[in-house]
Amino acid sequence: MSPSAATATPKKVANPDGFGVVHPSSQSRSRPASSRNQDSLARFHEVRNFTTRLCQGLAPEDCVVQSMPEVSPTKWHLAHTTWFFETFILKKWMQGYCPEIPEYAYLFNSYYNAAGDMHRRDLRGLISRPTVDETKNYRESIDSHIDTLLSGADEKALAKLEPLITLGIHHEQQHQELLVTDIKHVFAQNPLYPVYRKGRDGALRRPDTAARCPYQFTNFEEAIVEIGHDGSGFRYDNEGPRHRALVPPFSMGNRLVTNGEYLRFINDNGYSRPEFWLSLGWTTVNEQHWQAPLYWTQHEGEWWNFTLSGFRLVDENEPVTHLSYFEADAFANWSGARLPTEFEWEYAAANIVIDGNFVESERFHPAAISSAPSPRSSQRCAQSRSGEGREVPGQGKRSSGIDSNKLQQMFGDVWEWTRSAYSPYPGYRAEPGALGEYNGKFMCNQYVLRGGSCATSRAHIRKTYRNFFQPDKRWQFTGIRLARDLA
Repeated sequence: MSPSAATATPKKVANPDGFGVVHPSSQSRSRPASSRNQDSLARFHEVRNFTTRLCQGLAPEDCVVQSMPEVSPTKWHLAHTTWFFETFILKKWMQGYCPEIPEYAYLFNSYYNAAGDMHRRDLRGLISRPTVDETKNYRESIDSHIDTLLSGADEKALAKLEPLITLGIHHEQQHQELLVTDIKHVFAQNPLYPVYRKGRDGALRRPDTAARCPYQFTNFEEAIVEIGHDGSGFRYDNEGPRHRALVPPFSMGNRLVTNGEYLRFINDNGYSRPEFWLSLGWTTVNEQHWQAPLYWTQHEGEWWNFTLSGFRLVDENEPVTHLSYFEADAFANWSGARLPTEFEWEYAAANIVIDGNFVESERFHPAAISSAPSPRSSQRCAQSRSGEGREVPGQGKRSSGIDSNKLQQMFGDVWEWTRSAYSPYPGYRAEPGALGEYNGKFMCNQYVLRGGSCATSRAHIRKTYRNFFQPDKRWQFTGIRLARDLA
């Protein structure tokens, strides 16, 4: 889709290659260009500066390590997000722009084949040049050019540039999350257990089971629901087209599964009982010798886990995280429940305000439900009963429609695995061009996750947001919410 075609229909301004779509409001279109210029620049610098903030405290040596093929060095994230603005905005829209170092186009392209050749992903850690300081200079140079371009844009040019700037901002926020999870994996390989940021609760925290709210389920009636983005504001193309879906009656867990509950699965020999596992999952468990979530280690009879605030005892009240789809599915089978579908999740989340433990809190770890809950949550906890044995506790009354006030931790903390394969919605077509490659070509052998995590930006997440990973991946902040069928 060409830029001119993208602006021909005033109700929908798409980027040239279909990666994301922005639907500007009439108020935005009617505002003076100078005010919109300032707003776009302010938002651009806000997000770019937060990336810089995430790198505070990291030494140059920290920024160049690649601990596995899926992990990229911090330096690469800094450069790639800059390459994105250079490639899809400056090269196309700034008259006379000439890259200072053309070779960066090869080094810092990720997988946009239409944008040119690229360096191998698994070899990014071998690139010592540009240095970290040179990479920072590259960011500053591109930011300066974006300043010049936006400051001088008239209303007509701004109408074409705003969607692209918004797209680049959301792309950078995705890489902010990857930067956090990747540096965690890098630090976890170091027997010194480096601290990224000191935790607010201290490096060591003893379990306090009294703070845990017992698990219960909220029931939802069968409904035909609208699924997908409604067209207001920014979205990725995989969030549409909006369509109707039949959701049979189901029940949804009122909160995320905790470390303490997952420990019961471990102690019941969950990792050595094939009846709970998918065939490929069972093969993976045995090949990889999994016995617990990623970053967990047993020491002197107690489970410890590596966090970005250091190595500490597992807090039984915190949401369990760093689990593969295989582990989440096995736990659900063990508990007598299942994982929700993405349609059930979106239906349940429809009336819930997006709030939670996001990257802006800079906690960088899932948070336990408060030990001093609100009166409403205290009443909910008092009405539920804990159970013993294999089955996760919880009894819920049948509700008429959505009773979403009973659902907690729907946003932030951990991405929630769903049982839905990542596939296109009815009517979906990937747009042509480099940015159109972003979503469509990955719709195979992956599962959908919903809700965001403690490393996700609050300004980036949406109720319709579809994250996706292969079922064996564990280095992201991924966790479990249970669901059940209702007759």
